Amino acid sequence: MDALRPVGRTLLRDRAYESLREAIVRGDLAPGAPLKDADLAERLGLSRAPVRDALARLCDEGLVETKPQSYTRVTRPVSRIVRDAASVVRVMHELAARTGVPLLGPEGIRTMREANERFSAAVRDSDVETALAADDALHQVLVIASGNHAAAATIARYTPLIRRVERRLFGDAGSCGSAELHTRLIDACEAGDAEAAVRVTTEIWAALEQLADEATEVADVTGIPAPSAP
Repeated sequence: MDALRPVGRTLLRDRAYESLREAIVRGDLAPGAPLKDADLAERLGLSRAPVRDALARLCDEGLVETKPQSYTRVTRPVSRIVRDAASVVRVMHELAARTGVPLLGPEGIRTMREANERFSAAVRDSDVETALAADDALHQVLVIASGNHAAAATIARYTPLIRRVERRLFGDAGSCGSAELHTRLIDACEAGDAEAAVRVTTEIWAALEQLADEATEVADVTGIPAPSAP
């Protein structure tokens, strides 16, 4: 909870949402942790209204669950939900690769290679936060190049469900192999081969769908009942 820093007074609902989502994804707010709007509002330096709005949004996205007059708490990862999210994110990234590669210039390729260098170094150093930030930056290049705002919004909505599991399983989920896959993706992009880029993208994100089973194993140790689907 100490990781929740006070936020400014602009766009309060969005800022509260982003802060709480980050804390959940990072594990600062652990699966099963109770969420009280008054306590969260005090820690964030906000009134209760934007915090309630943020919790409602996180409920819709499957990171928070609530039962009226009973509890509001962080959900635990559930196999089906993680797998569904990974499948949707994979399809959106495939679309971004197919439409983005023809529009990608040298600067985009350079940005992807630099991101992969940061990713590789972070994996070697077991720096999960830097690794996942670099991974996001690399794939975001194609999302931006595609210009598909619907795909970008869908990716932004469902990726946190996957990232929460990746953080818990970092080092055991093939992170080292991802750098090689990234290199293949970048090479396909540089060659202007959109279909090859799509195939590598499929390989990258399909592997993440396998995290669903590990997610269930990790979550089971908490003893927290499974949440309902978002």
